[in-house]
Amino acid sequence: MSKIILTTVFLLFATGLFSQIKEGVIRYEYTVDLHRNIPAERADIRNILPQHRTQHFELFFNEGESLYKPSENGDDQGGSRGGGGMRMMMRNPRTETYIDRKQREVTILQEYMGRNFLITDTLDLAQWRVGDERMDIEGYICMMAWHTDTVTEQEITAWFTPQIQPFLGPDRFVNLPGTVLAVDINNGEQVWVAREIIQKEIRNGDIRKPSRGEKISREDFRKMIQEQMERMGGTGMRRF
Repeated sequence: MSKIILTTVFLLFATGLFSQIKEGVIRYEYTVDLHRNIPAERADIRNILPQHRTQHFELFFNEGESLYKPSENGDDQGGSRGGGGMRMMMRNPRTETYIDRKQREVTILQEYMGRNFLITDTLDLAQWRVGDERMDIEGYICMMAWHTDTVTEQEITAWFTPQIQPFLGPDRFVNLPGTVLAVDINNGEQVWVAREIIQKEIRNGDIRKPSRGEKISREDFRKMIQEQMERMGGTGMRRF
């Protein structure tokens, strides 16, 4: 991201155009296209899986930290379809993302194949490009940014608002000068949208750093997923 863009955003704060929210909860809807990465020759898998699955997440935040985790109240939509109209529900693996803003550290809890993994990383800025487009999401002015993740081979478009403090989330989208309220990966492959934004005092216990799981590097975790995908025939699993 260029210094000009950063300077422009922070000037908005200085002039009083934006007043930042520093504590509250944001509720997101996350939808993934399960068919997108299934090879054409695996029509049998396409016939079993619905095309889309929707999950609901909550992002709790205060001035020093944040926690993005599955909603305890939201119903996940989407399961697998069997023959004869029979429906088999699929349980979504749990994922949590904790941000320590002061230490500039990210801790991710990721469930995979029945095991919990802990991934720790630094909070670094990605090479985002910011456009002139603006969009209103739940009453907040959002700016568009995009970049190509060369590791996961994903084209990512994000809408972030400087009206909520930066480095919060959701998920791994923590490196823009404001909170991200919408994300689109590969033109609909994965989509996040904020559906409710509540400014309120966060209670003790709402934000807890994940601590139970096998410690693993991001690179080793990606390698493990890739090897499992190859064994399963590349069934369109989410790229981390």
